[in-house]
Amino acid sequence: MEDMIKFQAKDYKSDQHVRWCPGCGDHAVLNCIHKAMAQIGVDPKDIAVISGIGCSSRLPYYMNSYGFHTIHGRAAAIATGVKTARPDLSVWVMTGDGDCLAIGGNHFIHAVRRNVDLNIALFNNKIYGLTKGQYSPTSDRGKVSKSSPYGTVEDPFIPAELALGARGTFFARTIDVDLKNTTDVMEAAARHKGASVVEVLVNCVIFNDGIHKQIVDKEYRPERTIFLRHGEKMLFGKENEKGIVLDGLKLKAVTIGEGGYTLEDVLVHDANEQDPTLHMMLGMMGGDLPVALGVIRDVEAPVYDQEVEKQIADVQAKNPTRTLKELLMQGEVWEVKARPCDCKD
Repeated sequence: MEDMIKFQAKDYKSDQHVRWCPGCGDHAVLNCIHKAMAQIGVDPKDIAVISGIGCSSRLPYYMNSYGFHTIHGRAAAIATGVKTARPDLSVWVMTGDGDCLAIGGNHFIHAVRRNVDLNIALFNNKIYGLTKGQYSPTSDRGKVSKSSPYGTVEDPFIPAELALGARGTFFARTIDVDLKNTTDVMEAAARHKGASVVEVLVNCVIFNDGIHKQIVDKEYRPERTIFLRHGEKMLFGKENEKGIVLDGLKLKAVTIGEGGYTLEDVLVHDANEQDPTLHMMLGMMGGDLPVALGVIRDVEAPVYDQEVEKQIADVQAKNPTRTLKELLMQGEVWEVKARPCDCKD
């Protein structure tokens, strides 16, 4: 047996200077993606990284792989074409909350609905950073920005709600400052067969600095986030003294040992449950409930590119037509013969 080739994170790094602002959360996510790819062990020549337009969409330049920096909002559509034509490739989509959920929203939901085998990393800083600070589809109501000087009067998209509403089979959420868990989540997304969506909460130090501060800072994180792991109790808090329980048809955060609640009452996370009801509730948590991080949903379903490949093989096996000429000449065909010319000089 031949020795398996082992890759390191450096094998996926290009020689290009990374041109994000110092302190941008994208730097951390890039490092996590390099590490995740090394853990998976896919050869760089078998990877294609597709992006649209935006700060996060510069990422293909920093990969030692095939890549395509495409047009605004079209990354999911182009990546669908790449994966359908070359199902053997590991195809990644790098996109931001503006690129993916505004002009690219339609392509995004249909890539998820079709369950194309793409690894979609959605960088969410709740602002348009590349175009200098306009509000985005995920900006909170009332956000004051260059394009909303008096505050937005819109409610934002919640990526979990959108992805699961489009019948997504894999959704996860991470934060840029948690490199270990972000790397593990990216690896899980890549191993999933079908469309995987990983929302990464990133900080834009220039135009939206501290937007996720209330949940990512170490001071707040244990109380305001919960990292979900399949098969484990939904516990959080500095001492894991709190948990998520079902209160009627709603989720509720409780302190174990208070109000009659015990460890037995705390829910166990099942990311593989086909019914998305609880996954949707977990993805929507916030406010009085901690924000859910980790893999929220990971289920099996028919994969678009595999189904297309199978369909082509089935049709070819039943159809003797092998060339374009044979295709054009099948069915009713008439031969047009030249009429003798009876004209005189």
